[in-house]
Amino acid sequence: MATQDNLSEYLIAPDLSRRGLSRAVDGIDQDGKKSVLSVVEERPLTIFLNAQEIVTAMTIGDYPEYLALGFLRNQGMLPDDADVTGISYDEELETVVVRTATQTSFEDKLKKKTRTSGCAVGTVFGDMMEGLEEVHLPASPVKTSWLYALAAKINRTPSLYLDVGAIHGTVLCREDRPLVYMEDVGRHNAVDKIAGWMLSEQISAADKILYTTGRLTSEMVIKTAMMGIPVLASRSGFTAWGVEIAQQVGLTLIGRMRGKRFVCLSGDERLLRDADPALVDEESQRSRRKGGRA
Repeated sequence: MATQDNLSEYLIAPDLSRRGLSRAVDGIDQDGKKSVLSVVEERPLTIFLNAQEIVTAMTIGDYPEYLALGFLRNQGMLPDDADVTGISYDEELETVVVRTATQTSFEDKLKKKTRTSGCAVGTVFGDMMEGLEEVHLPASPVKTSWLYALAAKINRTPSLYLDVGAIHGTVLCREDRPLVYMEDVGRHNAVDKIAGWMLSEQISAADKILYTTGRLTSEMVIKTAMMGIPVLASRSGFTAWGVEIAQQVGLTLIGRMRGKRFVCLSGDERLLRDADPALVDEESQRSRRKGGRA
């Protein structure tokens, strides 16, 4: 069970009291009895870059400014040194506008074919794949004791992921401390919120770890690498292309991370095995049951 000390480690943590994140829906269970189930909400958010409409994403509606900023940055439409002059969110119109001092090259980006793995917006490949050739991730060491501590803390943190399922969580971490926990119906939205927060706060990526509850797909690997984060970990599994790209860019890729177990399919040279797995607690039954609902 989460403690106040655990929650106090976060700079941003899930806020289950936030209005409109979920609602109760009546249903009938397998025995024909009435059942009330809490389900996650989703709503459209249209993102503009200056006067150009870019995309409409389905999202839970929290942190729209970070989502828009991170999406544009991760799609290559907004460079790290872009002079962002303002971000405006209109809740009634469900739009967010990111304004820059000068025009960008987004027109060419919009001509690229979009491929996704089935969650939310996905990733525009094209230039992003070419941009991976210029990615040089730092050789920051990662202690396995940090990974075990992070998994235990994150799995005990109150969240929509544990409360209602059907959602993905992504957590930015430094060493054994979780810093920013974002959730959304698409794993790409959750990581874009993290990217937007990092860009807004000018946070360095070199010493960070990205933890996700979702699958380790090519899009997740590309976005993590393009953000400059050297380590991506998940309680879920891998896709073959995700592994190939991680190996190509030298990203440490850790999956199936549950209790004392994990598998590293790329970047094992960063791992410092300073923890004895035999001394690590197994994952609780509640975490296993709830975790499978995402």
